[in-house]
Amino acid sequence: MAAPSDEAPRDEKQQVRLNEVVPRRHPGRWVAAALLAIVVMQIAHGVIVNPNFHWNVFWQYLFAPTVIAGVGWTLALTVIAMLVAIVCAGILVLMRDSDNPILRTVSWLWIWFFRGTPLYTQLLFWGLFAILFPRLSISVPFGPEILGVPTDWVVTAGVAAILGLGLCESAYLAEIFRAGFKAIDRGQTEAAQAIGMSRGRIWWRILLPQALRTIIPPTGNETIGMLKGTALVLAVPFTLDLMFATSAIANRIYLPVPMLMVAAFWYLVVTSVMMVGQFYLERHFGKGQDYVRTRHT
Repeated sequence: MAAPSDEAPRDEKQQVRLNEVVPRRHPGRWVAAALLAIVVMQIAHGVIVNPNFHWNVFWQYLFAPTVIAGVGWTLALTVIAMLVAIVCAGILVLMRDSDNPILRTVSWLWIWFFRGTPLYTQLLFWGLFAILFPRLSISVPFGPEILGVPTDWVVTAGVAAILGLGLCESAYLAEIFRAGFKAIDRGQTEAAQAIGMSRGRIWWRILLPQALRTIIPPTGNETIGMLKGTALVLAVPFTLDLMFATSAIANRIYLPVPMLMVAAFWYLVVTSVMMVGQFYLERHFGKGQDYVRTRHT
């Protein structure tokens, strides 16, 4: 009687082996990966051993004080200009949602103008602002001046760079914010109004937390674009940012390529840090959405 009992498990194991799912072979993927690795290594080797890249100069100036200071000023410009853009975009969204046709028209014209003109042109305008309007003053309409100061006391190169970057970006962010709020079911607003919630409380407690899930990814992209857009502030002229710092060194040593690589390296580093921060923000504000998706699947 022992033989059948020993034979049964053996048959079951054989049946399990027969029912195993064998993964499909993909030899083409391995061949493509091998070819790609060869191409990448060949390019890397060509760049590393090429004397025209002057890697010794790259390493010499990678952590130069002026370059590090330029990185700091670039970050400061990006953060402050982005804050200006976010505040202006929030106001524009509220104006577009207003029942007042004048406010809606002003908001539309703002977005139309700043999206329709190049960033470089706007920066040039702000750089020439003190020439166009030499004095800022408070005066009686069409009458004498009451109080005034020279424009270059207020609109310095740094302020002009922040205004040029921030106001231009506000038009793009306003459309991103509006799309994020429009994606929310209007019934939630109506339900909140039905229980007596104020308009500001509806925006803060109901609409904003949900809209952030949609707003954060494109806003992160815009922030990275803003970081790279600071390379244009020479038009103001603002002469403390990373691009100007590396260009000044390149003009002094007559070697532009290694200094361009220094600038590219630091832009990549800062952009990578921003992408990590964006990832964690998306994960934080998408917690509830991921839970709902998991329950449905």
